Amino acid sequence: MADRVPLDFDSPVRVLRALLLGVDDGELANPTPCPGWSVATLLDHLMGLSVAFTQAAHKRVDGPATSSAPEPSAQHLTRHWRSRLPVLLEDLANSWKDPAAWTGTSQAGGVTMPAAALGHVAMNELIMHSWDLARATGQEYFVDPRTLEPLIEFLAQGSDEGTPGLFGPVVPIDDEATLLDQALALTGRDAKWRPPRRRRAAA
Repeated sequence: MADRVPLDFDSPVRVLRALLLGVDDGELANPTPCPGWSVATLLDHLMGLSVAFTQAAHKRVDGPATSSAPEPSAQHLTRHWRSRLPVLLEDLANSWKDPAAWTGTSQAGGVTMPAAALGHVAMNELIMHSWDLARATGQEYFVDPRTLEPLIEFLAQGSDEGTPGLFGPVVPIDDEATLLDQALALTGRDAKWRPPRRRRAAA
């Protein structure tokens, strides 16, 4: 089909929205696989990236999220995130349904690159941070293999040393690793990561 786009954001967005429903307020301070980030910090980042990549799909160069964004912070997370973030994610999914979003060049976070590459970066951010959230809050995470295959192909083009500010160094995996484990490894994540156990208070 002439109007077919490389990646479909609908399924990953539905999965992430379901994960958001499983986040308890008491888990906002939990650590995540992202070094130094709590769940609240991760949610603030998801808010920002949703806006940034939606604007990128629309080729906006004058929006607030097209320039370098401030570091994610738990203190910046709006108290209305439960109602606001699902809407932003839906906007993100809809914006990349337009074939024009994947053509030419675009900009997000102060970086200009081919729009098709930005679309893949947006999908990677969505999937990796969904996994981060699931791990940090003890939830299961599932992703469609049809989304992972082109994403792995895209990620494999990067350096094994990682990309500062985006990916860590590639993590070694065995030959029987799942597609999700392969994608995680290419972004510098350890598929075996679990939150550290909390120490019991002394009696």
